[in-house]
Amino acid sequence: KDFSLTSEKDGQSGDSDENLERGNWSNKADYLLSLVGYAVGLGNVWRFPYLTYQNGGGAFLIPYTVMLALAGLPLFFMECSLGQFASLGPVSIWRILPLFQGVGITMVIISAFVTIYYNVIIAYALYYFFASFQKVLPWSDCFSWADEFCSKTQIVNDCNTTYNGAIIRANYSFVEGNNLTCINGTLTYKPVQFPTEQYWNKVTLQRSSGLDETGRIVWYLALCLLLSWIIVGAALFKGIKSSGKVVYFTALFPYVILLILLVRGATLEGALDGIEFYIGKQSNITKLMEAEVWKDAATQIFYSLSVAWGGLVALSSYNKFHNNCYSDAIIVCVTNCATSVFAGFAIFSILGHMAFVSKRPVSEVVDSGFELAFVAYPEALSKLPVSPLWSFLFFFMLVLLGLDSQFASIETLITAIQDIRPKMMKELRMPLTLGICAVLFLLGLICVTQAGIYWVNLIDHFCAGWGILVSAVLEVVGIIYIYGGNRFIEDVEMMIGKKSYLFWLWWRICWFFITPALLMAILIWSLITFSNPTYGSVLYPTWGNAVGWCMIIFCVIWIPIVAIVKIVKAEGNLVQRLVSCCQPAATWGPYLERHRGERYSHVVDPKKKKEHEIPTVSALTY
Repeated sequence: KDFSLTSEKDGQSGDSDENLERGNWSNKADYLLSLVGYAVGLGNVWRFPYLTYQNGGGAFLIPYTVMLALAGLPLFFMECSLGQFASLGPVSIWRILPLFQGVGITMVIISAFVTIYYNVIIAYALYYFFASFQKVLPWSDCFSWADEFCSKTQIVNDCNTTYNGAIIRANYSFVEGNNLTCINGTLTYKPVQFPTEQYWNKVTLQRSSGLDETGRIVWYLALCLLLSWIIVGAALFKGIKSSGKVVYFTALFPYVILLILLVRGATLEGALDGIEFYIGKQSNITKLMEAEVWKDAATQIFYSLSVAWGGLVALSSYNKFHNNCYSDAIIVCVTNCATSVFAGFAIFSILGHMAFVSKRPVSEVVDSGFELAFVAYPEALSKLPVSPLWSFLFFFMLVLLGLDSQFASIETLITAIQDIRPKMMKELRMPLTLGICAVLFLLGLICVTQAGIYWVNLIDHFCAGWGILVSAVLEVVGIIYIYGGNRFIEDVEMMIGKKSYLFWLWWRICWFFITPALLMAILIWSLITFSNPTYGSVLYPTWGNAVGWCMIIFCVIWIPIVAIVKIVKAEGNLVQRLVSCCQPAATWGPYLERHRGERYSHVVDPKKKKEHEIPTVSALTY
């Protein structure tokens, strides 16, 4: 009784929880919304629609759905099952296969790097959110901050014209001054920049010439970054009990805003042009013959679902043992993909209107990533009646989409620490959470200098790339081929009940063959096509690329280091050591004794045995 009262006080667990030491979600909705918030992020809004129009319009949904079934869903289900079965985070979960514990460390470190720059993107969105509280949007025209290249329309430089019976090339000012007419198809335009582009570079970022020119800290971005970390810390200070309630708003309200933007966009002139550009008046089925289209579909599914980042394992570790993680995985994956498609309609309907107003083809106003979120779409919103309202809603949606993904990423780091030092976390949960947020805020200050966008791009390019693919491949290979796929299925059945052979047939085909093959193909493609980062036309200095390589090496080097340490600490000759390190630790199994049954009756209570101990071969006869 005393223990449960203490747990409730620290906020992570309460009297109604099954696992009083670690705590459980207050209810299933908390968990599902946290998963949806983690999986549905900025990429659903600013990357998927762009890929769809680029790869054959509506036809792209075919490879996208196929890759969801073959790679995304199997990995998602596997990670959710793993975390729920052992009630452990992404590092400690590797009691299942001690040799691969470095994979879990890699996941956590990559997640830490990503949280640094992801919150900077949220800070950008917060800045635009606050800037929207003005009668006239500050990026709607070329104001005092603009230079001579800023213009809302294209400016003709010169053209061919007929003068005194001869065709000549003349400046447009000469043509106008003499009441001449340009010959069709001969106009050239001055290199102008739209107000939104100059506002993004000159005002928001105060962007320097490159990574070499760090410049000063942009104070208002630093304050927005501080605010975003304060929000994250406040949402997580009581663990899943507090974050589970916050996501009711942060995960659901973006759908309300998307619906509002879609309804408003659909009523605008030119909206149909944007929708047709997105899905395609006539989808290009022939695109399905191109390998690049299938690669894009697989990559988007993989990163959109947030598999192999450690977050799915961490969030699922707080489930009750007999929760139906199978249905959860399907619900979240389908919701994630449906959100991507839905967001595309909301985005392209308004971009179509922008193209109509500015008399440009839709292809010239469409972009992805930062350019879509902070240049193209703000320009489109500035052309709407009551533009500050729509700008406010859009950037508020971006903030919410980013925050609930950030909640899960930080919870991943905290869960990893909690599993290693549970007593310390019970007593120091709040100060440790705030301390982690404070340290990550300080590390992120380099990303809000005048060279900050180059650092954001650098970390994203190196850390959010093939390092995660390495973790995913080793995760599948380790669990299915070393631990044993059939053994893992028996573990899952302990939670969700006995299932038929036909039920598992699809999952066996994916886990044993298709999913690892697809992941290897994407990994090899990523390594072959890997190139040094650029930001627009700006090249990175040699030392910048070296820093990027150092970051990703620091992330993945723990895989061989931990494997070597485990082998050295094991007993016997080399073969015996390898065998013992490829067997589950003596502490592997369901967290609570009442869930272990006969299969795990031999399990040593983890509180009585240090996690890093590796049992000998004789002690692991299964």
